[in-house]
Amino acid sequence: MAKSSADDAELRRACEAAIEGSKHKVSLSIRTVKTHGTWGKSAKLGRQMAKPRVLALCTKAKGQRTKAFLRVLKYSNGGVLEPAKLYKLKHLSKVEVAANDPSGCTFTLGFDNLRNQTVAPPQWTMRNIDDRNRLLLCILNICKDVLGRLPKVVGVDVVEMALWAKENKPAVSTQSNQQDGASVESAVTETELKVNVEKELVSQAEEEDMEALLGTYIMGVGEAEAFSERLKRELQALEAANVHAILESEPLIDEVLQGLESATNCLEDMDEWLGMFNVKLRHMREDIESYSACLTGDSFDEALMMQNIEACEWLTTAMRGLEVPNIDPMYAKMRGVKEKRGELQIIKSTFVGKASEYMRCYFASFVDFMLNDKNYFSQRGQLKRPDHADLRFKCRTYARLLKHLKILDKNCLGPLRKAYCASLNLLLRKEAREFANELRSCTKTSKTQTVWFEAFTGSGQNVNSADTSTVSDAYAKILTIFIPLLVDESTFLAHFLCFEDPSVIDSKKAGSNNGDNDDDLGMLDIDEDDSKSSTRKNSVDFAALNESLQDLLDGMQVCI
Repeated sequence: MAKSSADDAELRRACEAAIEGSKHKVSLSIRTVKTHGTWGKSAKLGRQMAKPRVLALCTKAKGQRTKAFLRVLKYSNGGVLEPAKLYKLKHLSKVEVAANDPSGCTFTLGFDNLRNQTVAPPQWTMRNIDDRNRLLLCILNICKDVLGRLPKVVGVDVVEMALWAKENKPAVSTQSNQQDGASVESAVTETELKVNVEKELVSQAEEEDMEALLGTYIMGVGEAEAFSERLKRELQALEAANVHAILESEPLIDEVLQGLESATNCLEDMDEWLGMFNVKLRHMREDIESYSACLTGDSFDEALMMQNIEACEWLTTAMRGLEVPNIDPMYAKMRGVKEKRGELQIIKSTFVGKASEYMRCYFASFVDFMLNDKNYFSQRGQLKRPDHADLRFKCRTYARLLKHLKILDKNCLGPLRKAYCASLNLLLRKEAREFANELRSCTKTSKTQTVWFEAFTGSGQNVNSADTSTVSDAYAKILTIFIPLLVDESTFLAHFLCFEDPSVIDSKKAGSNNGDNDDDLGMLDIDEDDSKSSTRKNSVDFAALNESLQDLLDGMQVCI
């Protein structure tokens, strides 16, 4: 083998001096030429850009591990080597011999950690094939021994390189200057130079076993059929051995298959559930679109009240369906469920606000209409019993709406109760005042002032007994008419403005089949049995009810 720069001890010492202090141990140093190629183009090698470089393969021991590096050194202006580049061999992924170099001496080293992958890697051109093989074999051996893997090799046959390494095993001679200046050649093997080029890719024992195996198949030309039959028998034996191994591992295979089947069933169930859940969300989306116009609109007329009630029932059911425990806690945290819950909350807030404002205005406007109509009150020469049938009918129309408003937002009923009691209090006070005035004008009494005082002594009893009876009858008439009216209005207030628990009302309503008209209000009969009355009392918010009754009856004692 021709003398190579890898055998130059002076070059090795120069490399070691250049990297002194890095604790790197030089395994091989060799001269080369650096050129730059172009991606995807088979142009000339660009030797006009060639730059002399020295490649040094180094190792560094770190504890029980060893790291491998490829150093690129360049010549300074003074001809002294200095470090230029440092590559870690653990990132070496490909060794490719350039196909456009007929000599085969040019190759590239591909590293997978280069930042700029758009720039073609540099090309290295060796002096001859021997130098190329020597460097590449050293790189492959270090990768195999230190890293435990080999990079991808393109453009060169690895077996051919192994045969080349086997043929080029002679000792490498180096010259060392003695004190007398004489030149003494000492035969030093490559192992002593710590160059691992000679290491085979296949061990000696493996090579001997392969030769012995190939020797058993040496046959004459006429024995081709026998050779074919032998191969068939051996193939059958190999297949039988594989089948036997498979049969022996049948329990393990069954266990794996059972696991796969169980996992498949779980995935199928989950896919089915997700499909059903997706359908529910799609239907809910469609329902939201169809009901949102009704719930967010401003129309609360009597003709559209049933439509509004249905929309309220749907909204209540939909919101409950998205809450735990009606939905699994794990699914309640899904983004799709949270989004739908948020949409329903916005619709609920909008509807409750608009409906509450409409009802407050509705109570005031209808009572104003009654206050301005004299036919609802007593007139001169005509005592008229208060009649709230029209008011009750109007209230029953909106009773179920109030019930749903309490379910959606119980805090919205406070202003509604205030508005209803204030309006109805004005009506009751005017009815009582007009009735008392007309009754007073129709009642004629004596102007004798001793009637009330002489009644205790017995004097004038017969004379004034008629006047006393007339006054008593008048007050009795007022009390007989207005006391039941106020009691009835108080009871209606408690039911109409939902002072009772809706769940208790629903359960009692579901258990009764008397067909009473109060079903529109979800009311209970006043003269119910004691057990039902006790349950109803426990469900009433007495503090809020007493406050509303005070607002309703305020000032009535003055009018009567």
